[in-house]
Amino acid sequence: MNHRIPSAGLRRDAPAALLHDLSRRFGDAFSTARAVCEQHGRDESPFDVPPPAGVVFCSCTEDVAEAVRLCAAHGVPVIAFGAGSSLEGQLLAVQGGITLDLTRMNQVLEVVAEDMLATVQAGVTRLQLNDELRHSGLFFPIDPGADATLGGMTATRASGTNAVRYGTMRENVLALTVVLADGSVVRTGTRARKSSAGYDLTRLFVGSEGTLGIVTEITLRLHPQPQAVAAAVCSFAQVAQAVDCTIELIQAAVPIARCELMDAHAVRSVNAHDHLGLPEQPLLLMEFHGSPAGVREQAQTAQQIAAAHGGSDFAWADTPEERTRLWKARHHAYLSALQTRPGCRCVTTDTCVPISRLAESIQETVVEADAAGLPYFIVGHVGDGNFHVGYLIDPQRPAERELAEELNARLVRRALRLGGTCSGEHGVGLHKQQFLREEAGDAAIALMRLLKQALDPRAILNPGKIFD
Repeated sequence: MNHRIPSAGLRRDAPAALLHDLSRRFGDAFSTARAVCEQHGRDESPFDVPPPAGVVFCSCTEDVAEAVRLCAAHGVPVIAFGAGSSLEGQLLAVQGGITLDLTRMNQVLEVVAEDMLATVQAGVTRLQLNDELRHSGLFFPIDPGADATLGGMTATRASGTNAVRYGTMRENVLALTVVLADGSVVRTGTRARKSSAGYDLTRLFVGSEGTLGIVTEITLRLHPQPQAVAAAVCSFAQVAQAVDCTIELIQAAVPIARCELMDAHAVRSVNAHDHLGLPEQPLLLMEFHGSPAGVREQAQTAQQIAAAHGGSDFAWADTPEERTRLWKARHHAYLSALQTRPGCRCVTTDTCVPISRLAESIQETVVEADAAGLPYFIVGHVGDGNFHVGYLIDPQRPAERELAEELNARLVRRALRLGGTCSGEHGVGLHKQQFLREEAGDAAIALMRLLKQALDPRAILNPGKIFD
């Protein structure tokens, strides 16, 4: 199925001389095999794009720098690749070029427990890092669901289920090593928790989706593992009740660590996939961190607030095994939904609005989706106003894709009208370029273009993303 792709310019062929140079420099770590290129030419977005001309498997920052230098000499695009879990087409080779696979850069370089920080290579995944930290008393809280690489999470400014308490990648990245478009290497930030020294280059690269530089090493802020953790689920007759409960929890200053919404469609699919037996109604999945007494107090307050909003079937998951089972089901919601319509593809979108407008935004979305008759599901990190909608389409029916995109456009423009953003965590990539322009305005887009031109004058770093 060929989906429409925002204008991204002509594909640039990789000349034979470049392929020869890459093969000579990287040997078996460079491949032009069709299967390898196709594997690196797709992500979780619904776009179909021809694959890159070749893939370099990098093992260190110098590998990345050398590959970029060789591509820059020929004016050929370079696209960084991590876990391949991006949802908006961030890693697609829309202008051709060479993909740099960073998954072999998987070393945890240093953990400094006293300063609560770790330095990792870009290919380390969040689960790998937390496994390394399991005996340190510390953990890294950013949890986007997929076991994404920390380089990819940095590039897309990821957040996830813990963001309501621990923030996003923006708040948890202290320093970076970045390869620029000419192959030079810069280091931004320090190990200090704050700085007033010069431009904040670290934040410039966090969220730039590989269009300004390729992140190869990250120094991350770590957090103490809580003394006690408790999770709870609570069902509601209507989505609006669950959202209103969330709003009151936040306004009451309950320091909830996670607050996730699943609509009835999502609950139904995870019940089938994970054999949970949850009531097939909208539900909140909550988690509380702190001291044993603090967790009990938080949970009691949450239960009282939920009951006031019509919450029922309030159930606790006190053991690690029970909590893990629930959170695995939440993280499986996307794959579980796909299995409810065999052969389908998912047009996934997200927005984020001020918490006071969340109920309005979700309720209007539900009404429109129900009226359209297209299968869908909703999950969301509603504690910070962010939610996701997945429209399940038959790839053999173009009209369904058009309908999903129409619903997506209404959803995003509603978020903008309510003072929100076109993406709370998925990023812009290919899918949301027009919406970014509507959100930021022409002057801001022009400024972004100036930054891109200054750092990447030949437009070889992940071209065609964020803006064409």
